[in-house]
Amino acid sequence: MSRDLHIMPPQAPLPMPTQDFRAGFHDAKVPARPGDRSAGLWRAMAFSPAMGATLALLWFLVDWFGTEGINLVEAILLTLISFNFFWIAFTVSTVLLGMVSLSRQDRPRRTTRPQPLRVALLMPVYNEVPWNVLGNARTMLEDLRARGGQHHYAMFILSDTREPDIAAQEQASVEALRTTLAPGLELYYRRRAENTDRKVGNIADWVSRWGGAWDAMLVLDADSLMTGRAIARLTDALARDPGAGLIQSYPQLIGAQSVFARMQQFANGVYGIAFAEGLARWCEQEGNYWGHNAIIRTKAFAACAGLPKLRALNGREQLIMSHDFVEAGLLRRAGWGVRFLPRIRGSYEETPPTLIDHALRDRRWCQGNLQHLWLLGSAGFKAVSRFHLFHGAVGYLMSPLWFALLLTWALIGQGKDASVLHYFSPENPLFPQWPEMTETRHVLIILVMYAMLLAPKILGALALPLSGVRYSDFGGAGRFFASFLFEVILSILFSPILMVQQMIAVFRTMFGVQKGWAPQARAGGRYGLRTLILFHALETLSGLALSVGILSGLVSVWLAPIALSLTFAVPLSALSGVSAAGARRLLRMPEDVKEPAISRAARTHRNELKRLIEGNGTLTPAE
Repeated sequence: MSRDLHIMPPQAPLPMPTQDFRAGFHDAKVPARPGDRSAGLWRAMAFSPAMGATLALLWFLVDWFGTEGINLVEAILLTLISFNFFWIAFTVSTVLLGMVSLSRQDRPRRTTRPQPLRVALLMPVYNEVPWNVLGNARTMLEDLRARGGQHHYAMFILSDTREPDIAAQEQASVEALRTTLAPGLELYYRRRAENTDRKVGNIADWVSRWGGAWDAMLVLDADSLMTGRAIARLTDALARDPGAGLIQSYPQLIGAQSVFARMQQFANGVYGIAFAEGLARWCEQEGNYWGHNAIIRTKAFAACAGLPKLRALNGREQLIMSHDFVEAGLLRRAGWGVRFLPRIRGSYEETPPTLIDHALRDRRWCQGNLQHLWLLGSAGFKAVSRFHLFHGAVGYLMSPLWFALLLTWALIGQGKDASVLHYFSPENPLFPQWPEMTETRHVLIILVMYAMLLAPKILGALALPLSGVRYSDFGGAGRFFASFLFEVILSILFSPILMVQQMIAVFRTMFGVQKGWAPQARAGGRYGLRTLILFHALETLSGLALSVGILSGLVSVWLAPIALSLTFAVPLSALSGVSAAGARRLLRMPEDVKEPAISRAARTHRNELKRLIEGNGTLTPAE
């Protein structure tokens, strides 16, 4: 078989100029639209409670600490607590906003029949398992065909695969699948000779060579799976809103088999719904983009979102890694709307199966998100777009701040008789001064923090009926409550480990240790004891130090859950990858009670194609 398989339609070039971050840009083709007056109100409802709660906490803390003046360590502690608390409170207020939105009965809008669009389904791949990619592609095409409708769709497999063996299997899968597709279903394939600029270059290559023939492109990930209904609803939304440049769906996690992946899937499917609704409300036309499962107006993207290289401190040019946030900001800068429609269900993706695989993916994402700090001063970006960029970076910077808060807290101890730290007054260098941190204050502050961290989970669970999801969908209220408690316990155990791993990711990026952007190991790795010990050495040592401090009376016993998690990071990491039926019973999801038809069909098509490529079967023609 030829290794240069190329099955593409005639080229339709579309210019995609590189944008300039130093000069603003407005696309003259954006249609005029009335301003949304409700956006300011929704944003006030999201930000004001978080700011108010943070200022109130700071006022109480200053009152506590300020009896004899505030020393340097106390000032650092207050700053860390306040900064971390704001982001927790902002999450809580966003979830509350989502509950308010879900409880509202919005009046249905009278809409005209949308104009038919030509939509390209783009699936960039890089050294992926070909039968999984092509099985999902076939499933989506056939679901769209069964649904019908006025829009025209075609699937493009855009390969950047470097491994020759995988490329051969990939092309064999494409050729086999094309022979069985029903008439009218279009599947195209091309493999680039060089994967210049990774995914950014892959999409840009398609836009500049074939984009002119397509009204919109729906960008997928290699593990994406969407129902025909979800794709059609996104297409209809774009067709009805001529000022929208990008509309993002809410990807749900699916297919989790390990303990860690099940925990992630449960959190996404239960707590994420209300949060996503609140986020959509305060974002309005200035939403964000997460790189996949979103529909984009092709000409708008070409005109406004061509990414330049960034110049590093050493003078070298760098590719923008986390390109999606930046592309959303560029579209909004040009005047196009960027919307988030979380009520469109049927959009799925997978999640890393182990804690180590999650941490390795986070290291790549951290490298990209910290780049966004350099773009905050870019000309023409909207305030909310800048906030998205900042928020993406803060999501990683929070972990070193949490670790610093934990370290400061531990060193302060439970009072001056037990403090590890000794501070000396310049006026009397022989007289030690200690931050006044009594056990009562320890308990109150930690309880407030724990309560705020749990609040989004509790509120998200309570909001489920408002979204149309029933507890019976999880196997009954009793099973749901058991799953909720199990997820909370796992979250308490894994969160400190993830905090340390994100801190490591930040320092790897800052010191230039993190290089490149390796493909994700979607099936997960198999890690031996030596790898686990080396990977989690910092957590283990930190946990042992905390435990010794607690047992000796120097550190508050309320930090015991964190100490326990860090001390046992190695066995917990091993537990994260365990694939057990018990985890599926204890973390029940609606997909377990009633598997979505799209998921069942995709599994069948993946297995069928795998058997064929490995020489053990034949493809079944589409009906």
